Amino acid sequence: MSGKKGMVHYDLGTKLEALRLHKEGLPYRVIAERLRIRDPERIRKWMSQYRLEGEAGLCKKGSGRPRKKPLSQEAYIQKLEMENELLKKYHTELRKLMPARRDIGSLNTTGEDIQ
Repeated sequence: MSGKKGMVHYDLGTKLEALRLHKEGLPYRVIAERLRIRDPERIRKWMSQYRLEGEAGLCKKGSGRPRKKPLSQEAYIQKLEMENELLKKYHTELRKLMPARRDIGSLNTTGEDIQ
């Protein structure tokens, strides 16, 4: 399976067999049942792709964004070290702000001792 959930990928052999059966005069619905193709309209699309571009038209990959390549172990470690350094700096800055926040609640504006 590829693409969205429920989408089935048919290999080139299945597509070519469907086209051969269609050339023999079988209707799309019968071909779909025989080859277990969910949508008979798909065979019609394969026919038009085959007429326009030949066998290469049936082998086309999707035009979406290519998958990300996994990072090498060295690149992954470097990324984690950089992330760790950034978090340490953030933590240090946060700790500098924390004492100031704690002192805000204990301010006495009247000058009297509170017991």
